[in-house]
Amino acid sequence: MGKVGFISLLIAAIAVFLGERIANLRKRFQATQELETNHLPNCVFLPNLNHGSEDITILRNGLAFISSGLRYPGMPILDTVVGKIYVLDFNETRIKPIELRMPRNFDLESFNPHGISVYTDPNDGTVYLFVVSHPEHKTQIERFKFVEEDYSLVHLKTIKHELLHSVNDIVAVGVESFYATIDQYFVNEFMKGIVELILLQPWTTVVYYSPEEVKVVSDGYYFANGINVSPDQKYVYVADMADHNVHVLERKEDNGLAFVKSVAVGSLCDNLEVDPNTGDVWSGCHPNAWKLFFYDANNTPGSEVIQIQNILSDEPVVKQVYADDGKVLQGSSVATPYGNKLLIGTVFHKALICDLK
Repeated sequence: MGKVGFISLLIAAIAVFLGERIANLRKRFQATQELETNHLPNCVFLPNLNHGSEDITILRNGLAFISSGLRYPGMPILDTVVGKIYVLDFNETRIKPIELRMPRNFDLESFNPHGISVYTDPNDGTVYLFVVSHPEHKTQIERFKFVEEDYSLVHLKTIKHELLHSVNDIVAVGVESFYATIDQYFVNEFMKGIVELILLQPWTTVVYYSPEEVKVVSDGYYFANGINVSPDQKYVYVADMADHNVHVLERKEDNGLAFVKSVAVGSLCDNLEVDPNTGDVWSGCHPNAWKLFFYDANNTPGSEVIQIQNILSDEPVVKQVYADDGKVLQGSSVATPYGNKLLIGTVFHKALICDLK
């Protein structure tokens, strides 16, 4: 075979490989998925949240924490948007998010909040807020103390580690400890932005962090995303967005995680929230993530809310609670109930509050 023939054969082989990879990517992103609307009653947009509400978590007393202003590659949000944390009190007559006062010594310009988690110290009731932030495309965890008297945050610590290089979401399990999902394997921007996206292999992980120990405790995820813990703290739930399932993992004495089972959800689920009263798992999902990652204002990504009932039983029930084709709500990333209300947040769009049927 001559040189020209070899080059032609090589080009053809690369074209076939890329074609197969793109077809696989479209399948995992559900690029051809069409969605029928399934709206809830009395849905209204929450004020102030015009630049996303990527993650939401609610305390038992009705205080909801909301991260807003995530600047994520490929998403239609301006670089000038400032990351903020809001709090919403369900005990108030008017449910309105209020921006938390940040510490004066904190770098607000680079603050780029992603997943969040709240931990209440059982000894003294102190509320700690953990925030995943991506300053200049890097990753660090910001740990705060919440002061309810004046709705402010006191910055306690910035956490960085080589194993925490691309954190998506986080669940706090102690005053200074947490589990985190690592949604990309490579650190280099080109490798993770192009090569890893095309290959889309089960290389992502879950990491456990404490001041004494940092280690990978679970692996084999195509895109490890949302993470949360059961009300009794015995199980950890992880959403593998690109594999359309939620993994159930059992916590061990050494803080390792042991695989129990996977629950197919039929959508690309993002953050996970757990109802402390029922143990049900809730998620804001992307029914067609191709539209999310390749955003087109004329063909906007839809939103879907999935509820998993009895997740630890032999027969979990997966239920679609809300669905919209993108005309009302774009790119849902989280959903969490409180009483007869449901909060639905988005990566870059708005936030919705609805009545539960």
